[in-house]
Amino acid sequence: MLSAIEFARQESFQRLIFVILEMTPSIADCIEKQLLHVVFQPIGTLSSGEILGYEALIRGPEGSALECPSALFDQAQRENCMVQLERFAGRLSVGTFAKAQLPGKLFLNFSAEAIREIVSCEDDVRAFLGAMQFPVERIVIELTEQADPRPLSSLVASLRIMREAGAKFALDDYGTGNANLGLWIALRPDYIKIDRSIVDGVARSAFLLQVLRHLHGLAKVEHTKLIAEGIETVEDLMVCRDIGITYAQGFILGKPSAVPPVALQAKALAVVRADSIAVFPEAVRLAPRAFSASRLLISAPSVSPETRNNDVLDIFTRHPRLHALAVVKDGRPLGMINRRNFADAYSLPYHRELYGKKSCMEFANESPVVVEKSATLEQLEHLLTAQDQRYLADGLVIVEQGQYVGIATGEDLVRAVTEVRIEAARYANPLTFLPGNMPIDAHIKRLVESEAPFHACYCDLNSFKPFNDVYGYWQGDEMLKLSATTLAKACDPQKDFLGHVGGDDFLILFQSDDWESRIRAAMKKFDENAVQLYKPADIEAGGIQSEDRHGNLCFYGFVSIAVGVVPVRQGAGVDADTIATLAAAAKREAKRSERNFYVCNEPLKNNLRT
Repeated sequence: MLSAIEFARQESFQRLIFVILEMTPSIADCIEKQLLHVVFQPIGTLSSGEILGYEALIRGPEGSALECPSALFDQAQRENCMVQLERFAGRLSVGTFAKAQLPGKLFLNFSAEAIREIVSCEDDVRAFLGAMQFPVERIVIELTEQADPRPLSSLVASLRIMREAGAKFALDDYGTGNANLGLWIALRPDYIKIDRSIVDGVARSAFLLQVLRHLHGLAKVEHTKLIAEGIETVEDLMVCRDIGITYAQGFILGKPSAVPPVALQAKALAVVRADSIAVFPEAVRLAPRAFSASRLLISAPSVSPETRNNDVLDIFTRHPRLHALAVVKDGRPLGMINRRNFADAYSLPYHRELYGKKSCMEFANESPVVVEKSATLEQLEHLLTAQDQRYLADGLVIVEQGQYVGIATGEDLVRAVTEVRIEAARYANPLTFLPGNMPIDAHIKRLVESEAPFHACYCDLNSFKPFNDVYGYWQGDEMLKLSATTLAKACDPQKDFLGHVGGDDFLILFQSDDWESRIRAAMKKFDENAVQLYKPADIEAGGIQSEDRHGNLCFYGFVSIAVGVVPVRQGAGVDADTIATLAAAAKREAKRSERNFYVCNEPLKNNLRT
């Protein structure tokens, strides 16, 4: 039972809802009484900063529940007058656009149903569009993705008629709902508007970057122009520009407005005109998802606990390359019989007579290393550092959801992990997780191709080897991580690229104007923090005693950073190899310098190589 107060509250709420519904005008009223209005959002060209055109966006009566476009179209859906609303919105948009004398193209949103009806209701589409007294060639019909566009055959036919009349066609919100690759192939649009779910955050996501690159590649083949929607940050806009996306739309370029500007916002124009390039987010490829224990799988027979040792001997004899046998019961592994151990024991005097008819468990390792077929690289790597190293001789038992599927050798495991690590290190250093040689080379080439000015700073640690020898590689790793962290803080992540060349060598490709103050501050900060990794006695002594390359005992001061700098001016006309070579040479000069800093001021030439 509701209390009197609760009942009164509920009644009041229901009355309020009723009043709101009564106050909400119908779509027919909105059209008849001219209660709707249009706002326009600019679409910019990323190569020049010019405006391609504007998307027309319908809005409901100001201050009403229908002002929001989603509420407006939901109401039209309930009143079963969606197409009527779309056609009115189209006419209103064209009239308002023409009156405002805005430049460029006009993007009009229509559902597939509305497009079909416009074509079917008008003998001449040009007459329909021309009735709005606006050049058809400036109109882009934008297919909304909310409704199912099928059947596609009739939609393709309708679009063909509109195109013959002079209009262009765009596919909206690509990547969501019905806007997929199949629709792209079927409709062959002039423009593809990439949904903001793919664009938003691309400056921080290697995955989204690859998705956009893939779409850009498809668009080039099909001669389709891409429009990146929903861009709100300078960083995302810069990445889209550098990928080669042709157009963009979003708050950073201009917000929807009844009186929109005829130029893009200053922030967007600054990105378009900037000499610097974006630092693309790099995928850390230390453990590829494609790698799993299945790559090590060897299909091999198994035995049950009741199998006699004489039978095990027969199996090993028939399979001379089989290194071990798994003991399995009801599909689950119970042990592993190592071939060599079995042969050594079985060859002893009287062992065949004593054990030949006994259970094979007599010679089995009852605690075998068992891994899932789907085990990742990280999971398998733990085996390499585990205390129990019997897997090196016995190998591994591989299961799928606990059921035996085969075995693997310890040798194959070590080889596979090593190969993957070596390949991964080319892309990202496994200690610092900074980009490795391949991404470094790719970024230098992008800088050179774009003719962007930058400073290549090659950073190396002084006295690192003696420190590593005395303190051990664990503490040496801490020194490398400290250097990576310190150098990363000196970089603007959107302008400056930091890579780990290998060992104690790092490379920064600075586009920041204040690069010198940044790197000098980092050198000072590192020198201060590096001392804290020494023991108190060594700090008091000012360094450590260690052997040099010739075995002579020498005194070494604290680890510090040496930086060699190569300025690359705009249009220098040099290639990536030359820059890398000169940067390494500048680093060597820096290590000889008392200040650990050297700038190569010689003019760069394309044929300059050492």
